[in-house]
Amino acid sequence: MNIVKATEKYENWLSQFFKLWPQDLELKHAAMVESPFKFLRATFYRWAQVWCELCGDFDRTPKVLAVGDLHVENFGTWRDVDGRLIWGVNDFDEACKLPYAFDLIRLTVSALMAIRESHFKLPTEDAVEAILDGYLLGLEKRGSPFVLEEKHHWLRQIALSELRDPVHFWDKIRKLKPASPKEARKAKKILGDLLPEGASDLQISRRVAGLGSLGRPRLVAVAQWQGGLICREAKAMAPSAVLFAAGQKKKWRQQTQEIVELALRAPDPYYRMKGKWLVRRLSPHCSRIEIFHLPKKRDELSLLEAMGIETANIHLGKGPGQDIRRDLTAQRRRQIKSAVTLMREQLLADWLEWRQACKDKY
Repeated sequence: MNIVKATEKYENWLSQFFKLWPQDLELKHAAMVESPFKFLRATFYRWAQVWCELCGDFDRTPKVLAVGDLHVENFGTWRDVDGRLIWGVNDFDEACKLPYAFDLIRLTVSALMAIRESHFKLPTEDAVEAILDGYLLGLEKRGSPFVLEEKHHWLRQIALSELRDPVHFWDKIRKLKPASPKEARKAKKILGDLLPEGASDLQISRRVAGLGSLGRPRLVAVAQWQGGLICREAKAMAPSAVLFAAGQKKKWRQQTQEIVELALRAPDPYYRMKGKWLVRRLSPHCSRIEIFHLPKKRDELSLLEAMGIETANIHLGKGPGQDIRRDLTAQRRRQIKSAVTLMREQLLADWLEWRQACKDKY
């Protein structure tokens, strides 16, 4: 099955869970043409398909409750219940039980695509080693959450980059397209109890964000409260695309709530499932960190190592940490690196095929 057919089949499969937004799908399809990095972010369903074909040997390795759609832009910050700034993985739409190497290989390929497009400027071999070394370090520490207060000053500087300016953030939020009356009623029902008492001037809007989730209904509620703006978001959820790729017709079991609760870190008290919607707080420092928002001066190797450590924080929530450590031998590392090469080559081939198929459209 080629990438064009896979995309059509996946979107048909996804439409059984909610009504897709056609305009957002067009934006997604156009973004997939632009670069392999954006293509990777937008096509987790294809990655899951290719994994079944190219990396079946890893099915015999220890399994964890994995992120699934892990990449270098799937990290961000939030405030915990004590108001501390926390850094880590911030998107679990595709959470599923998978071999532990699944997340490592996808994260590494995304880093190599970022290097290919000059978003990161470091040797590819160093990037691979940094992620794997960080992951092993996280396993050895049995969890190492990133609380950006008295520790991790260098990471705090990245998280508080001037490019994540509150004025810019709220300006974008206030310019969002208003939701339809039907969507507004639904959003108020879903998000109403997440807004504090006394919130006023409520506005419900559609939000266009991300790449992998483009096409899904995504609604935000913005209100005034005690002298400033606050925002809550609801995003429609579906089973992991891993089930689509495997052709399974299991009863829907969304594992986002489970993986967030089990992860070894300080959680965002607003991030949770509500029915078949993911709800969360949005603010300038409760959001994803894009590569373009990283400051020019940064320690990229330390950042990739931290991503490896955070991956271990997630896997240790419901995973056989000791079994993984025993499995992650020098030979296994070589196998992971070989799989990175295979998946990277397939990704580039799919991207070229998609670009050729869409050359007269975008």
